Amino acid sequence: MVRAAVLPAVNAPLELIEIDLPQPGPGQVRVRLAAAGVCHSDLSLSNGTLRQPVPAVLGHEGAGTVTAVCDGVTSLAPGDPVVLNWAPSCGSCHFCGLGEPWLCANAMAGAGAPYARTADGRELYPGLGSAVFAEETVVSAHAALPLPDGVPLTDAALLGCAVLTGYGAIHHAAKVREGESVAVFGVGGVGLAVIQAARIAGAGPIVAVDVSAGKEELARKAGATDFLISAPDTAKQIRTLTGGHGADVAVECVGRAETIRTAWDSTRRGGRTTVVGIGGKEQQVSFSALELFHFGRTLSGCVYGNCDPAKDLPLLADHIRAGRLDLAGMVTERIALDGIPAAFEAMLAGRGGRTLVVF
Repeated sequence: MVRAAVLPAVNAPLELIEIDLPQPGPGQVRVRLAAAGVCHSDLSLSNGTLRQPVPAVLGHEGAGTVTAVCDGVTSLAPGDPVVLNWAPSCGSCHFCGLGEPWLCANAMAGAGAPYARTADGRELYPGLGSAVFAEETVVSAHAALPLPDGVPLTDAALLGCAVLTGYGAIHHAAKVREGESVAVFGVGGVGLAVIQAARIAGAGPIVAVDVSAGKEELARKAGATDFLISAPDTAKQIRTLTGGHGADVAVECVGRAETIRTAWDSTRRGGRTTVVGIGGKEQQVSFSALELFHFGRTLSGCVYGNCDPAKDLPLLADHIRAGRLDLAGMVTERIALDGIPAAFEAMLAGRGGRTLVVF
């Protein structure tokens, strides 16, 4: 039996219970978790913003050690440290064929199939196919990526979502060039990764925007040159900080219509806005046909940082080993499994950076 935080129903409180986790089946591995990040997407799954069969074990940002592999799995062996990839690409669908594995049509297939049971026999589903809010999990071997040398296993959990997403938003989606100005809306786990990635890219100025003044120290430590409290004139303030033109790039990490609109307004003519935040379908953003023509700006979505995790993890490891990317600095609290509900409340209140469940 394995301890896990279970979501019994949408909008229901998490339950910390023992679950019956099977041994890995064909093509699967079993992983003992070292740590799991508490991501806003987990909150979105719990409240129904994102669809997830229930009851489910949430959590998708994790790292740990392989404890067992099924016969036929040759890419991993017991004892291997791994990072969980919540969106493993199939390699054969239309989008994979286009070289866009982050849009893989089959990446979420694992989330819709039961993977474990409660002690009384109820089937459980894995949140986003990963189910890392548990001491151990069973996933496809394709969803467990070898952890490069020199990266601390516990902090490596952040690579599974926040860091790949933030790094990719800058380097793949927005394609930030050295010397370009960047505005980052939302200084949570992903926002902190975006700021660090912008610094690594040589961007400047880097303007961080958040509703909480308590985020300023975190933002500046990550590489922000300026910090603004979100206000009705935020776009005007960003134009002032960028020579009167507006930012070359804005990255929205909140998922709110108002914030997306402000991010767009804060960019220069010809600027790029990349939306990382996941909002509900009721969040509608409006633009006039005239402004779309006049400003010549680009607005684009960003899924998982438009990354190919297998290729990007070694690059991130190089930055970590060289001291350019600080994983531990993104973590503002380390908790046990029973601390997840409080971490959800902190996210709703806009407090802190990334919370890490440490096993």
